[in-house]
Amino acid sequence: MAKPRPILIMDEKTLHRCLVRIAHEILERNKGAKNLAIIGIKTRGAYLAERIAKIINSIENVKVPVGLMDINLYRDDVQTKLEQPIIQKTEIMFDVKDKIIILVDDVLFTGRTIRAALDQIIDFGRPKSIQLAVLVDRGHRELPIRADYIGKNIPTSKHELVKVKIKEKDSEDSVSIVKERRDLR
Repeated sequence: MAKPRPILIMDEKTLHRCLVRIAHEILERNKGAKNLAIIGIKTRGAYLAERIAKIINSIENVKVPVGLMDINLYRDDVQTKLEQPIIQKTEIMFDVKDKIIILVDDVLFTGRTIRAALDQIIDFGRPKSIQLAVLVDRGHRELPIRADYIGKNIPTSKHELVKVKIKEKDSEDSVSIVKERRDLR
């Protein structure tokens, strides 16, 4: 059986335009960059967070602090997974207290990753608010979580995979849908 072909949803230009739009929406909603801080969920959300911060800096000439977080120890399925999670460093080098936190991830699916990230942020202090920015919202929520800023809504089936590639990690910028091959025995 042939390997399923990915369906390209976003190329490099489309992905960049989505990030520029998200940055503008963040600035518009929050009336500028004052009191903003951005936290990206590792791995690809962290790279997207850094890019959004650079775009905001180019628009407002304000350097917004950026933090990076690994949510693996906060996941609600960490005990049930067979493999041990690879724990990466969380780097939030600013006080979250009274800040408007923009939490950034690549794909919003069930909402469980975001729930874990919210728990971790609260362990650092009490921000004024937390807003969620995602490159792709693919639906299928299991928790009552929604994004404030969305690059693109992509309706998917639960048996499809959304593959985000980021230059810093994957040598290209793209978003594709891959139909998951299922054994029908």
